[in-house]
Amino acid sequence: MTSIRTFLVVMLMAIMTLTVFLSALQGYRSSIAEVQQLFDSELQERARLLAITGGGRQVESETSAFSEQYAFQVWQDGRLLQRSSNAPITAISNFQAGYQDTNFGRHRWRTYTWIDVSQDRLAVAAERIDIRNLLAERIIMKSVMPVIVSLPVAGLLIWLIVGYGLAPLRKLAEYLGNRRAEDLRPIPETRQPVELMQVITSINDLFSRLEASFSREKRFASDAAHELRTPISALKVHLHNMSMNVPSGDHDLAQLEAATDRMGSVVEQILALHRTAPDQYVARFSEIDLHQLVQQVIISTYNDFEQRNIQLELTGECALMSGDRFALETLVKNLLDNACKYTPAGGQVRLSVGKDDKGIRLQVEDSGPGVPEDLYERIFDRFYRADGDRHQSGVTGCGLGLAIVRHIAEIHGASVKLEKSSFESGLCVSLWFPAVAGKEVASNAASG
Repeated sequence: MTSIRTFLVVMLMAIMTLTVFLSALQGYRSSIAEVQQLFDSELQERARLLAITGGGRQVESETSAFSEQYAFQVWQDGRLLQRSSNAPITAISNFQAGYQDTNFGRHRWRTYTWIDVSQDRLAVAAERIDIRNLLAERIIMKSVMPVIVSLPVAGLLIWLIVGYGLAPLRKLAEYLGNRRAEDLRPIPETRQPVELMQVITSINDLFSRLEASFSREKRFASDAAHELRTPISALKVHLHNMSMNVPSGDHDLAQLEAATDRMGSVVEQILALHRTAPDQYVARFSEIDLHQLVQQVIISTYNDFEQRNIQLELTGECALMSGDRFALETLVKNLLDNACKYTPAGGQVRLSVGKDDKGIRLQVEDSGPGVPEDLYERIFDRFYRADGDRHQSGVTGCGLGLAIVRHIAEIHGASVKLEKSSFESGLCVSLWFPAVAGKEVASNAASG
């Protein structure tokens, strides 16, 4: 993931470094020229003083302090009048006034010749070029180094300033991240940076369209509940009346009743799927004993298991958690309904509730035919049923039970795992409800 802050800092530092480098290079060249000109002026003045004084003691003592850097000769009437200790006895220049570069004493020297015509005296002042270049570089580097050293400080300041400038964007992201899924209120546009106004306007427009879409979907669910439940109920009444006039065990009537029951079940499951969608469901969390809740659901559905002679067992202990009672009852009912459908007559279904390292565990396993491992994820898809429309002979359904289970698990921050049951065959569905996460979810739900 590319960071805007990092990109801006890197680009600004690259531009600043390039600018500083080019400026320093140009400044170095011009400064070298100016320092060399300053040294030449000093060398000229030194030669002038030598010509005037004839290389007297004062000039000689000053020059001796820099014996490695400076040298001089004073000539009068063609003979060597005075010289420095490091100067040869032969002429170090061609006696022409002005600047020259020459070699002696195994070094390269910059010389200036001053001619005093009134005294027929000639003075030559020399300075080692390597030393004067080193001095010039030291002088210039002292002025350039602070600029170079300041680059990391400038980088830190740019990092902080860019971070401060991007703070509104970070706050907007945090604000959106902390909002609940069903909260589609527009983002306040007051006191927002100009650069974010277009983004905020687009987000508010999206929220408006989403709210309209969700409202249409909610109205559809409400209308579907009324328009589909009412005719199905009427159809069941008519079928009951018909059964009074039809011989007992009539095959066609039995088929109609089964189809009607299945239609009613599909309608209820579709509505349940819509109601339990994480982005639609408004959870009301409270402290719940999951073991006790499972007991109550078993009591309400026990007749279905008893009619098929299925042995139903519940083990475990008290398990307090934060959850939505209605949603959890729907979850357990769907798990029991699936287990009852796919467990053959005389089979076994076992439920267990307890606590482990992962949190609060709910486990439902049956002795049915089970599901191939490669289909574990597929069976959570809407309307998907393993092995076609009927998992086994006489089993009806619409493939929404586990999709509803996953929705409710997401609402509670729970994880779902499928595996083989401990029976000879069958499926085991395990859910873990993190106790801490459950309380946090409840707090968020209450604040929402």
